[in-house]
Amino acid sequence: MALFYRILFFLVGQFILSLGISLTIESGLGSGAWDALNVGLSETVGLTTGTWVVLVGVILIMTNAFMVKRRLDIGAIITLFITGVFIDFWLLQVFDQLSVTDLIHQLLVFSGGLLTISIGLAIYIQAKFSLSPIDSLMMAIRERFGLNLMAAKTAGEVIALILALMFNGPIGIGTIIVTFAIGPLIQVFFPHFESLLNKLKANAR
Repeated sequence: MALFYRILFFLVGQFILSLGISLTIESGLGSGAWDALNVGLSETVGLTTGTWVVLVGVILIMTNAFMVKRRLDIGAIITLFITGVFIDFWLLQVFDQLSVTDLIHQLLVFSGGLLTISIGLAIYIQAKFSLSPIDSLMMAIRERFGLNLMAAKTAGEVIALILALMFNGPIGIGTIIVTFAIGPLIQVFFPHFESLLNKLKANAR
């Protein structure tokens, strides 16, 4: 049962995370830096945003392995694939006709996306399966430089912001907010879902 709960947290977290990412993209206020990079690559080079999630992620897998001096996390490719499929599902199937134009609705959609991303991350990290390369980067920075989750996530987002600017990704005020708000929000939600999973696993014994 413990494994069942871990798998459940992983899949539910990924589903919620991809919803949040898609909402920030659709808000028109600017998405997270990594997502802006993937959208920018999709619009300038071609392929879907979800496909670029996978391609950029493979590069990060190699970078992360170098930082922590470990083998390549091949299992992360599964996480990449799931994330990419979910993002394309939300963007191409659910939100394909969504049009958010006025500022109030943009703010609502963006705020919902920001909170949803943070909750999704806080949930799926609990499973302790292979993280997405972006989140592995957060953990690698944390391990290499002795930072907490908030600082490590923010550092990773700043790196992505620079890359997104280079590839003309959809940068906006929302990008800046995501860059500096995701870390603290994960820090808020993480302990609650950690406690929930521990209780579920304890009850399953």
